[in-house]
Amino acid sequence: MILRKNFDLRIVFWNIRYETSITLFVSIIIWLLHKYGAIEVVLPFSVAAILGSALAIFIAFRNQSAYARWWEGRTIWGGIINNSRIFARQVIANADNAAALGKISQEAAQAYKKEMVHRQIAFAHALRLHLRRQTQWSELQHLLNPAEFESFLKAQNKPNILLNTQGIRLREGMRTGELDIVDNFTMEPNLATFNNWQGACERIKNTPLPRNYHYFTRLFLYTFIFVLPICLVSDLKKMEVDYMVAPVSFILCFVFSVMNRVGEINEAPFENGIQDIPMTALCNTIERDLKEQLGETDLPVKLEPVKGFLF
Repeated sequence: MILRKNFDLRIVFWNIRYETSITLFVSIIIWLLHKYGAIEVVLPFSVAAILGSALAIFIAFRNQSAYARWWEGRTIWGGIINNSRIFARQVIANADNAAALGKISQEAAQAYKKEMVHRQIAFAHALRLHLRRQTQWSELQHLLNPAEFESFLKAQNKPNILLNTQGIRLREGMRTGELDIVDNFTMEPNLATFNNWQGACERIKNTPLPRNYHYFTRLFLYTFIFVLPICLVSDLKKMEVDYMVAPVSFILCFVFSVMNRVGEINEAPFENGIQDIPMTALCNTIERDLKEQLGETDLPVKLEPVKGFLF
C-alpha cells in the first residue's frame, strides 16, 4: 500500500512508457509530414473532444470499479483482524472459565488456548500466501504442531483446511471440557464468517473486471493517441505554433494514460505490489495482537512502512 504523498515520476513514466512513446512518435511524424507538405489531411478538434469524452467515461467506470474491488478487499481484511481478536478472546475466556470451574486443569486450558489461537494466526498467514500464490509455507511452521504442519502441506486449499481443523477442535473442546456446549453457538458463526471472507477474497482474486472494458478502454486510448495530433496540427498551425503538436499531444495523452493505468493496477489488490492491500502488515498485526491476548511477550516486530510503502 502506498503511503507516501509524492510519487517518483520516473516510475510513473516507466509504467506508461508504451503509451507515451507511441504518442511522441506519432505526433512528431504527423507534424513533420504537415510541415514539409507531405500530407494535408486534418480533422476538426471536435473529433478528438468526442473521442476523449468517450474514453473518459470508460476510464472513470473502470477506475470506480477497480477502487471498489480494492476497498472491498481492504474491508474484508479489516473484518478478519477484528474477528480474529474476537475469536481469540472467546477461546481464552471460555477455556479459563472451564479451568476456574475445575472442569479441566490449568495446563490443559493453556495448551488448548495456545493451539486454537496459534492456528487462527496461521489461517491469516495462509490466506495471505494463498491469495498471492506464494509458497513460503515454512512461515507457519512455528504456529502448528509437527503432525498438523505435515498434513497442512499436503492440502490443496490450505486456509480452508485450517478453518476445518478449528471447527473439529471446537467440537472436541466441548467433549473434553475446555468449552461449554453453549460456547459453540457464539464461536461457530465466527468460523463461518472466516469462510465467507476467504471466499470473498478468492472471488476478487479469480474474477477480473469484464474484459470488454479493458479491451475497449485500451482501444479508445490508442485511437485517441493517433487521432489527437491530426486534430491539433491545423489549429496550432494557424497560431504559428505547430511545433507544439508533440508537447500538447504528450500532455493530454499522459493524463489519460495515467488514469487508465491507475485502474489497471487497482483492479487486482492481492498481487503483492506496492499499491496492493498490505496483507503482510495486517497478518503481522493479527499475530502481535493475538499472542498478546495469550499473554506471550515474545512478539514479532511491528512492520513499518519502507520508503512510503507498506506490504
